[in-house]
Amino acid sequence: MQFFVENEGAFYPTTAGRILLIVIFVALLAVALIFGSKRKEYKTTPTKQLVYSAAAMALALVTSNLKLFRLPMGGSVTLFSMFFICLIGYWYGLSAGLTTAFAYGLLQMIIDPYIISVPQLFCDYILAFGALGLSGIFSEKKNGMIPGYIVGVIGRFIFAFLSGVIFFGMYAPENMNPAVYSFLYNGSYIAAEAVLTLIVLAIPAVRNALAQLKKMANS
Repeated sequence: MQFFVENEGAFYPTTAGRILLIVIFVALLAVALIFGSKRKEYKTTPTKQLVYSAAAMALALVTSNLKLFRLPMGGSVTLFSMFFICLIGYWYGLSAGLTTAFAYGLLQMIIDPYIISVPQLFCDYILAFGALGLSGIFSEKKNGMIPGYIVGVIGRFIFAFLSGVIFFGMYAPENMNPAVYSFLYNGSYIAAEAVLTLIVLAIPAVRNALAQLKKMANS
């Protein structure tokens, strides 16, 4: 059974491949529920966690397609899509946040794949998107959404930067170091979206609303 098919130097999932990714996606969500339910400080039901996590992932997926601008070889500034994935870690902690973010990476692979090798697949989809779950490090801190978001975005940038150097360095302009090219290319769209998001998160009314939403997600 073939799970991926090659087309013009890139690999794309077949129907069987998409089914496999969906199965793994569902399994990761189940693992995330187990991690979230073990948090002693909250009495979240698995059903509520699933509903809130699914809603955040749906918003991330929708806003990932609302692009303020898109770079020619991938990467774009979206309408706060990274924030919604970081939000899950802020609600339910590091373990649940990472697992759910890994699942979101699989979802992105299903919807908008560009795969040239297995290592690049892991770097660009599993690890880069999964790093957004690092927001869960600050889940128990007051106003932890802002530092959590920053850490998650930095994590995503690191893997995007590494992918740019290792797998796409050949696209760097002549006489430009691939590391410099990757830093500028990936940093441009990730930093732009991060700055816009942090400006919104700095608004007191938004911070208060997020705190209340977290209580609702965990009550």
